[in-house]
Amino acid sequence: MMEMRTLGRTGLRVSSIGLGLAALGRPGYINVGHEDDLSKTYDIATMESQAHSVLDAAWDAGIRYYDAARSYGRAEVFLASWLHKRMIPSRDVTIGSKWGYTYTANWQVSAEVHEVKDHSLLVLRRQRQESDSLLGGYLNLYQIHSATLASGVLENQDVLAQLGAYRDAGLSIGLSLSGAKQAETLRRALDVSVNGLPLFGAVQATWNLLEHSAGSVLQEAHDAGVGVIVKEALANGRLTARNDDPAFAIQRTLLESMATGLHTTIDALALAAVLAQPWADVVLSGAARVEHLHSNVAALSVAWTDELAESLAGLAETPEVYWATRSAMAWN
Repeated sequence: MMEMRTLGRTGLRVSSIGLGLAALGRPGYINVGHEDDLSKTYDIATMESQAHSVLDAAWDAGIRYYDAARSYGRAEVFLASWLHKRMIPSRDVTIGSKWGYTYTANWQVSAEVHEVKDHSLLVLRRQRQESDSLLGGYLNLYQIHSATLASGVLENQDVLAQLGAYRDAGLSIGLSLSGAKQAETLRRALDVSVNGLPLFGAVQATWNLLEHSAGSVLQEAHDAGVGVIVKEALANGRLTARNDDPAFAIQRTLLESMATGLHTTIDALALAAVLAQPWADVVLSGAARVEHLHSNVAALSVAWTDELAESLAGLAETPEVYWATRSAMAWN
C-alpha cells in the first residue's frame, strides 16, 4: 500500500513512490528500450495521450508526487494538461520541477545535442517563468538540475540569493545530483544558507543496486531535515528484464534468481531495495508505459530483508564505472 510522507523540512506531502517524467516528455532518452516504450511513434498528440495514460495509472496507484524538468521536452506541458483535464486540486498533489538544462533536441531522437546545461541567474529566472506559466499554482518544489561542484552553482551568490527569495516567498528549493561526486556535492549543499536559513529542503540523488556511493551522506541529509528523493532506481533500465547486455549476464542471473524466489520482477526487486533505505522519502518510477508502472509499484509488496541485501551487495559498481557506463548509453 502506498504510504504518504512529509518531505523533510519542506512540509510537502509525498507518496513513497513518485513518477518522474524524463522518459514521457520527449522522443529521445537513454533508457534501455525507450524507442519500444513509445512504439517509435513520436507525434506530440500521441505522446501526450501516452503520458496521460501513465499519469492516470500512477494516480490510481496512489502516487501523489510528480517530477518534471525544463529539459524533459514537453513534460511540463503534458503534466499541466493532465492536471487541468483531470481537475486535480493543487492541495491533493505535490509537483516538482527543475531548472538548469535547456532542451535543444527539437523533438528529434538523433539530435546532436539533446540538452544544454547553464546554471546562470539568467537561465534560472527565465526557466522559473516558463515553469510557472505551465504549472502555476501546482508547482511546490523547484530544484537545481544536476548540481555539481564543477558547475559552480553552489558558489554563485546571485543564483543562491534568487533561490532564497523564491524560498522565502513559499516555494520549496531543492537540488538534483549527478556523477561520481554526488556525495561531495551534497555535503557542500548542506552548508549553503541564505538569510541565515538552510537553502535546500530536498535533494534528488541516484542510488540503486549498482550505485551505493551517496548512501551515507543521504542519511546525513535526511537526519538534518532534508527530504530525499531517489532517481534512477532502475539504472536507466539496466536493472530490468530488458538488459540483455552479455557483460551483465552474471548479474542478471542473480537478479532473476532472487526475483523469482520472491515471485516478483527484477524492476520491483530493484525498487524495493531503495524503498528499504531509511533515508529515502520518495523513490521515482521512470515508467513510460502503464504496464511498467504497475510492475514498478509492485515493489511495495516485496518483503525486503537483510539477507536479501547481503546477497545483492556484490552488484555494486564503483562510482567511476557506473557513471562511465551511464554516459555511454545511447539516446534512443
